[in-house]
Amino acid sequence: MNLDPTHPIGVFDSGVGGLTVVRALMERLPFENITYFGDTARVPYGVKSVETITAYATQITEFLLKQKVKLLIVACNTIAAVAGEPVREMSPVPVLDVIDAGARRAAAETKSRQVGVIGTPATINSNAYARAIHRYDPRVRIYSHACPLFVPLVEEGWLDHPVTRLTAQEYLKPVLAEHIDTLVLGCTHYPLLKPLFEQLLGPQIRLVDSAEAMAAIASDLLAQEKLLNPARIRPAYRFFVTDVPYRFQTIGERFLGRTLSQAVLVKLS
Repeated sequence: MNLDPTHPIGVFDSGVGGLTVVRALMERLPFENITYFGDTARVPYGVKSVETITAYATQITEFLLKQKVKLLIVACNTIAAVAGEPVREMSPVPVLDVIDAGARRAAAETKSRQVGVIGTPATINSNAYARAIHRYDPRVRIYSHACPLFVPLVEEGWLDHPVTRLTAQEYLKPVLAEHIDTLVLGCTHYPLLKPLFEQLLGPQIRLVDSAEAMAAIASDLLAQEKLLNPARIRPAYRFFVTDVPYRFQTIGERFLGRTLSQAVLVKLS
């Protein structure tokens, strides 16, 4: 399939969290057009069945392919964990996902081969990060911990609130007890808490931000496939949601660190 380098990168997530990936892409690839889809009507995905998540993911993939994207990025850890393969199978364009990106970076970063992973219960229970990291280095020992309170705290904007600090201290205790040297932020909400994590963990523990890792991998892939946008003009950013565009816009600007253009409400059949 001949892909047009001027076409957008498609990014999708169950809600707003994937905007951290968009932010990293904007910084790394400032001339790339980006089309984002947030399934805000059906979030959260983490409590749904594999069949339901796969059905939602394939619907969104079909929608983004109709927008003529040249690359698909699964920016939702839950979708990547349970529906990554079905998305790849149906997509004629390259597909990247945040779990593989984070795993690749973690395997490269760790020196002691002791890696911690924090994420939502659905992502942690899927064991997807452990499997992905072991694909790159089977000798790595992985210590995973579910942190369900981080997502609502981030969406509330409590990034350095005493409640968030206390919650982080409690969640990180069992992982730190394993003497890790690398910690994977296995949820796209968590990069907003990086300054807090850095304070609590100190410089001896490397933080793996899947959003940053994804932007680097996407950049390399586009260069390799000769799909980097040759136009040096202001790119077009489009945002599609399935419910409450105003709320998406309000929270989304916190994730993007910039003004978010109007989100378009769409209905998926």
